[in-house]
Amino acid sequence: MSGPVLVTGPTGNVGRAVVRALLSEGVPVRAAVKSPEHTVSLLKEMDGDVMPAPLDFLRPETFLPALEGVRGVFLMRPPAIAHAEGALNAFIDAAVTQGVKQVVFLSMAGAEKRAWAPHHAVEEHLLRANVGWTLLRPAFFAQNLGDAYREDIRQDGRLYIPAGHGKVAFVDVRDVGEVAARALLDTSLRNRAFTLTGLEAVTFDEVASVLSEVLGRPIRYVPASVPGYVRHLHQRRLSWRQLGMQTLMHVGLRFGKAEQVDPTLTNLLGRPTRTVRQYIEDHAPLWR
Repeated sequence: MSGPVLVTGPTGNVGRAVVRALLSEGVPVRAAVKSPEHTVSLLKEMDGDVMPAPLDFLRPETFLPALEGVRGVFLMRPPAIAHAEGALNAFIDAAVTQGVKQVVFLSMAGAEKRAWAPHHAVEEHLLRANVGWTLLRPAFFAQNLGDAYREDIRQDGRLYIPAGHGKVAFVDVRDVGEVAARALLDTSLRNRAFTLTGLEAVTFDEVASVLSEVLGRPIRYVPASVPGYVRHLHQRRLSWRQLGMQTLMHVGLRFGKAEQVDPTLTNLLGRPTRTVRQYIEDHAPLWR
């Protein structure tokens, strides 16, 4: 099967990892962006065949040109769009009309049981569509330490979240990107769903201890109260919608929502998954 793979969200953590993994397999990539200028930095750092393609999920007229001639699609929900499932489902229908053979969808752990989640509606639509599919359901990303928590760690020397003593089986997006690329190329992974976690569940106290060791300065975990966390995110200028989602997600960690360890990712990679320590060691400059 020839032709490029269309990658949505190519400038984010997961999309970038998928692009890198595809290029390492010699597969040309079409990077879907709202405006091609957004990919300038991406194209500079990627050593390989990457072409930008204009795609806006709120403008259906951009769907067919972006999809023309592609063999597969890596699809993820754009965080900036509320009620994105309608747009994503229309995009899947457009992919079917363009003869796309495979859609790999970045869902979320437990999406199959959470009817309220937009990912659930997209999964259901994909299962009914006349196209090959793979559902990736990753758990909690290690990269949150370098994104959502970065300023708290760097400026205040603390991890401040309402996770209580909950454990998390952190997953590294580099591992997810590798499996996504494989699912786009290997038909044996077609029409299957995979829950993806790391091989160990750790507390945020343990994460703070690793950060302290690697950075050579004390980082502490401060379990936030819900009102305190909401105030904190409001001061960080998050929108009310982002604030609500972040709070819900982290409170869920108190009750073991991300502590389940699943060996699937290790089995798919044929090697142990990256640990949260590896992520921190590889990205130490982020917090310096």
